[in-house]
Amino acid sequence: MSILLVTSSPRGAASHSTRVATDLAQKLLAADPSAKLVVHDLVANPLPHIDPDYATGIYTPAEARSQRQAEVVGVSDAVLDEVFAADTIILATGFINFNISSTLKSWIDHVARSGRTFAYGENGPKGLVTGKKVYIVLASGGIYSEGAAVQMDHAIPYLRSVLGFLGMTDVEVIRVEGVGMGADAVTAALAKATAKVDAIAAAAANADQVAIAA
Repeated sequence: MSILLVTSSPRGAASHSTRVATDLAQKLLAADPSAKLVVHDLVANPLPHIDPDYATGIYTPAEARSQRQAEVVGVSDAVLDEVFAADTIILATGFINFNISSTLKSWIDHVARSGRTFAYGENGPKGLVTGKKVYIVLASGGIYSEGAAVQMDHAIPYLRSVLGFLGMTDVEVIRVEGVGMGADAVTAALAKATAKVDAIAAAAANADQVAIAA
């Protein structure tokens, strides 16, 4: 099994989403010692925003691309290699202005490529990235999973939509919410998220044992 961990919070070591997502990745590794982990920190190694060279380069034959087009398309190709190689993908982001981080949005812009991760046919678009398990770890200062603020959560609906469009429909969400509501709220949010991580890891370990027994 190969695990791809993508982190995007600008808060560094103080990031709750990074902390919980990293904990999940490590526990999945412990459940399957043969698994490999690839980490892409979008803050330490941000992806360039798409520009005219990228927009034209992805539709230009490789041998006809300019040097700049080849460079920016090459960045996207490397990101796609990580995605296609992964069996499990963990996306970590803070809830920034009611949506995902801009660094994660750039990652999505490089991943969503016609002819590579989706294609148009007679019956409309078809996602080409299949067979992946995706975990989304979202940290937010308030509570957006229930109550009146649900309508302000554009992060999870967006991620589910774009991932599903690309063929990744097996998506599970781990929220670390209410962390802006005081120390007790932070403790409670982390405990709830950790409990979910532990349950996921336990299920993965059990599945691995069943596979070995079979």
